[in-house]
Amino acid sequence: MKWKGRRTSDNIVDRRSGGGMGRAGGIGLFGIIIVLIVGMLFGVDISPLMGGRGTVETSAPAGPNEIDDQTEEFVGVVLADTEEIWGNIFRQSGLQYQDPKLVLFRGQTVSGCGGASAAMGPFYCPVDQNVFLDTDFFRTMSQQMGASGDFAAAYVIAHEIGHHVQNQLGLLERVNALRSRSSQRVSNELSVRIELQADCYAGLWARHSQERLDTLEPGDIEEALDTAARIGDDTLQRAGRGVAVPDSFTHGSAQQRQEWFYRGYQSGDPQACDTFDGVNL
Repeated sequence: MKWKGRRTSDNIVDRRSGGGMGRAGGIGLFGIIIVLIVGMLFGVDISPLMGGRGTVETSAPAGPNEIDDQTEEFVGVVLADTEEIWGNIFRQSGLQYQDPKLVLFRGQTVSGCGGASAAMGPFYCPVDQNVFLDTDFFRTMSQQMGASGDFAAAYVIAHEIGHHVQNQLGLLERVNALRSRSSQRVSNELSVRIELQADCYAGLWARHSQERLDTLEPGDIEEALDTAARIGDDTLQRAGRGVAVPDSFTHGSAQQRQEWFYRGYQSGDPQACDTFDGVNL
């Protein structure tokens, strides 16, 4: 991905402590990585196992944020690209896109949706309209999950921004209302549809980003598709439990995640990302 030296977003909020690794009850970097992996495999926030003693950053530094390392610069460039692409798509539909904030943290922090920890992985909070990202997640993706490459990381960011798009369109609120009055099985199915649409939106962003900004390099789309396969529910469940249980899927299978990302990339059309066709919302 061509990103170095390009415009960065002003909507980065850096809550990381000054240059050091976030600590959690003295368990060290290896322990933190294990906690993160287990959390991702089982979909459970196990930060209480850290004893509640982790580093907790609760507010942004005073004044404008300054880009001070390569990871933050990369995230800032990708976020800026999403702002430009989605802002343009919304304008073409007569809508106004509101840029989200992206909060960088290490270890633990707080969000409008409650506590956030490395074990939860990247996530979007519709309450404060922020994306939360522990910056060590990219290292874990590469070293522990085998999902390497800058566009693999960009795909993760674009997926979370896809949830912000859903929130802007009022879809998240409608789906969550339906999930609250549904059985667990139906609730899981709706969750899968939400996640697959965010994958499709990530693919759509990649298509428009290439056409508008010439950002892609050979192999980038393959990186995203490989990452989508590695974070499919079936892949993660087999790695963690030895067996996949489709009724418990909340994000979609590896094949589904690949297919919907590529659908968005091929079409470049938000209408092609309707994973809720036939669902009464």
